Amino acid sequence: MICADGKIPIPVSSTTCLLLGPGTSITHSAIKTAAENGCMIIWCGENVQKFYAFGMGETRSAENLLFQAKLCMDPKGHLEVVKRMYLRRFGNIADKNSTIQQLRGMEGVRVREAYQLASRTYGIPWDSRNYKTTNWNYSDPINRALSCANTVLYGLCHASIISLGFHPGLGFIHTGKQLSFVYDVADLYKADIAIPAAFSAVRQNPPPSELESLVRRKMRQELSKRKLLKRIPEDLEWIFHVDTEAEGAEENIGNLWDISGTLEGGRNWAGREEEDDS
Repeated sequence: MICADGKIPIPVSSTTCLLLGPGTSITHSAIKTAAENGCMIIWCGENVQKFYAFGMGETRSAENLLFQAKLCMDPKGHLEVVKRMYLRRFGNIADKNSTIQQLRGMEGVRVREAYQLASRTYGIPWDSRNYKTTNWNYSDPINRALSCANTVLYGLCHASIISLGFHPGLGFIHTGKQLSFVYDVADLYKADIAIPAAFSAVRQNPPPSELESLVRRKMRQELSKRKLLKRIPEDLEWIFHVDTEAEGAEENIGNLWDISGTLEGGRNWAGREEEDDS
C-alpha cells in the first residue's frame, strides 16, 4: 500500500478481509495476489458506511455459509436462532422459555421506548416512523435522519457478514430480501446506536442539505467508539454457537456431498464402490 507515509506492506496471506474506501486505487496484480491467498476485498464507503461490492478467491471455506443455511432451512434450528437474536437484545430480562410471539411483542415495546427515550433526551418531538422510499423529501427531518443512520449501520453489518463467510440473504427474523440477514443483524444495534445518533443530529438543527452529512459523522463516531466491527462476530458466534474465526481457515480442497455425509475431495472415485464392496 502506498500512502502519504510511504509504502506499507499488507500481509494478504494472513489477512481475512481488506476494506477499500473512497480514493483507493488498486492494481490488477494486487487483486490477483489477494484472491490467490484467500483475502477477501470489500469496496465500501468511508469508514464502511456504505457497502458496494466484494470479491474473494476460491480457497475460502464455505463452512459458515453452510451452517447458516442449515439452520435457516431447519424449522427447529431456525426458531432457536430467532429466539437467541431477540434474547441478545434484551440481555437478562427475557425468559429463555418465552414464545416467539412474546419475544416479538417485547421487541416492539423495546423499540417504541427507545424512540420515546431519544425524543425526551434530545427534545425532538416524535410521532411515528414515517417515510417513503420513492420520495425522500416526504419525511420530516427526524425520519430522514433515522433512514440515513440505518443505511450507515446496514453498510457496516453487510461488510461484516460477508467477511465472516455468511450470506446476507439468509435471514431468520426478516425474510424474502437479498439483505434479510443484514436487517437481522442491524436490529441488534439500532436502538443503541442509530436512533440516538439520528436524534442527536436533528437537535443541532443543521440546514436540510447538511443533515445527512452530520448523521453520517455521528454514526462513524459511535460505530468506532462502540467497536462494532469487533462486536458483530462475537454476537454472531453466540447466536449461532459457531466459531466465526474458523471461516478464514484455508481449505485447499473441498469435500463432496454424499447421502451418508461428506466424502474426501481431490481424489478419483471411479471404481471406489466396487473396491469398497470387495
